[in-house]
Amino acid sequence: MDDNRYRLNIDQVRKYLPHRAPFLMVDRVLEIHPSGDVKSLVFDQTKNGTKVVTIKNVTYNEPYFVGHFPAFSIMPGVMIVEALAQTSSFSIYPYVEHYDVEVIARDFQCILVGVDNLRLRRPVTPGDTLRLETVVTKCRGKLWQFEAVAMVDGQKVAECEIMANLILKTEGIVTQ
Repeated sequence: MDDNRYRLNIDQVRKYLPHRAPFLMVDRVLEIHPSGDVKSLVFDQTKNGTKVVTIKNVTYNEPYFVGHFPAFSIMPGVMIVEALAQTSSFSIYPYVEHYDVEVIARDFQCILVGVDNLRLRRPVTPGDTLRLETVVTKCRGKLWQFEAVAMVDGQKVAECEIMANLILKTEGIVTQ
């Protein structure tokens, strides 16, 4: 495995993502492979191919397991999609990491605008570790599109295409 400098623990994830329990769906960033010039805040096709890999440890004490379903606890598909969307938001991280991450996080918005071709392949249950992978397929200013896959133990459990607006409004840094 190559040495990836973009390995983030839960404390670093929490500094970047605005989500908190019970809606924080990324426990660790394993890898980010940026495309294009990481010093450039021009968000265009040069960012296509940026790949992010994260994990979500699924535990029985997740609040949705109380009702989904008491006799057979499975992670709701919409929560898997949310975990993939949160993973995709780290695609911008290599390009802004040299700024104050806490300021960036405060002024950063990742707004989900579409999910296409969703397939849920098998149930995700307590004790599973979700490996979440996203790859940028289109980047036009604030509109980004991703191929997204969730896996457990090397088996694909979900896949979809995600579209999101990634908006960064920080003093001195405004992306278009």
